[in-house]
Amino acid sequence: MSPTALTLVLAVLTAASTVGSVCFGAEDIPVDAVWRAVTERIAGTAVDSGHAVIVWELRLPRAVLAAVVGAGLALAGALMQALVRNALAEPYLLGVSAGAAVGATAVLTMGVLSAFGVWALSAGALVGAMAATLTVYLVARAQGGLTALRLILSGVVLSSAYMAVSSLLVFAAGDPHAAESVMFWMLGSVAGATWAKVPLAGAVVLTTLIAALSIHSWLDAYAAGTDTAAALGVPVRALRTGLFAMQGLLVGVLVAVAGGIGFIGLIVPHAARLIVGATHRAMLPVTAGAGALFLVWVDVISRELAAPREMPLGIVTGLIGAPLFLLLMGRRDYEFGNRS
Repeated sequence: MSPTALTLVLAVLTAASTVGSVCFGAEDIPVDAVWRAVTERIAGTAVDSGHAVIVWELRLPRAVLAAVVGAGLALAGALMQALVRNALAEPYLLGVSAGAAVGATAVLTMGVLSAFGVWALSAGALVGAMAATLTVYLVARAQGGLTALRLILSGVVLSSAYMAVSSLLVFAAGDPHAAESVMFWMLGSVAGATWAKVPLAGAVVLTTLIAALSIHSWLDAYAAGTDTAAALGVPVRALRTGLFAMQGLLVGVLVAVAGGIGFIGLIVPHAARLIVGATHRAMLPVTAGAGALFLVWVDVISRELAAPREMPLGIVTGLIGAPLFLLLMGRRDYEFGNRS
């Protein structure tokens, strides 16, 4: 199957899964009731029945946001692996998630940004994520430039510092409920999804995908090595800066709306490369589509496993992702880019 055909299949499956996932939850809703609620709302003839409210106001925005976040995290993982040319890179490598955790923890334990109301947690996480991204950028530049090694080391070290700050805030608060809320947020969830959160995240994901596809030939050349890329006319320094900025903004927005959800940005790009190859023109759309489909069903599993409670998404992605990644790594014919 061609990459284009596979991307279309993934898009159709994701759309069908998004609607189908609405059936599952604390109260299962029949498929025909879900379909009726969606079509009536689109046609403007919706009746505010119990099922219609649950479908349209609670579960459908949640499913749509899960698809958007899954696509974005998978895309961010592919871009991060391209930026540092490392098969083990994932979206949170540069400390964006840890910085967001500081902002979110400050909101939950100290009431910072309470003026934003229901948006306070997302605003705090986004501010923390952007501050962490800027700090990593400045530290790497001050140490001699945005090389892959400096980015990785700066991100790892600053991530540890940010997590220590988050722990300190929780410890100083002395509130066990705050600690529980912080832990749940750090493991990721789309339980608080609303339609208002979807447009920004969707726009950032779509813009990033289009921008990455527009420079797919540069990314392929860069994957072969900086010297090769420079010889082919690729502006290596500008490419690194652009990838860093795109990845930082993308992850910052996604963490702000859904918390820290691990493993998607690590395993999905590898699976896409295994299926369609390492060329970015083929791999990036498949990566985004597979990430969207994967997280939609991870969200369903998180609702069903611990019903009527909900399990954080990061737990489910970790339980699924770890053995899946080991399986991918064990394939002898698998290569990351041009290197084994």
